[in-house]
Amino acid sequence: MKIEGGCLCGKIRYTAEAEPIFVGVCHCKNCQKHSGSAFATVVALPRPALSITGAPRTYDDRGDSGAVLHRSFCPDCGSSLMDEAEAMPGVAMVLTGTLDDSSWVKPAMEIYTDSAQPWVALGGERQRFPKMPQR
Repeated sequence: MKIEGGCLCGKIRYTAEAEPIFVGVCHCKNCQKHSGSAFATVVALPRPALSITGAPRTYDDRGDSGAVLHRSFCPDCGSSLMDEAEAMPGVAMVLTGTLDDSSWVKPAMEIYTDSAQPWVALGGERQRFPKMPQR
């Protein structure tokens, strides 16, 4: 599967030829702030399959486990692009709003539903977890 996307101003682009590892929704407060929305929807890809052009900046966040989560964004337009969690080495989670074509995206799970905004009710069938599921 070919996946392409980039930031709002177009200075940062990415491509990957890989099947997603998972597609999910995160309702944690940090993802709400990172996405500027009620939740973040991500497509997880094998990091080695991802090619990036341009120079994103990275902010190091911490999850509730204490592990670092590298959050990449465009330094020019501010678009949030992807996350890389030290707890999931070799995986890049691309924010679906940055995909050129997101029509195929169908999240299979929601995490941190305990932090979901009370007015959010996503349709469809998916696994729901109050926090981060155990591995």
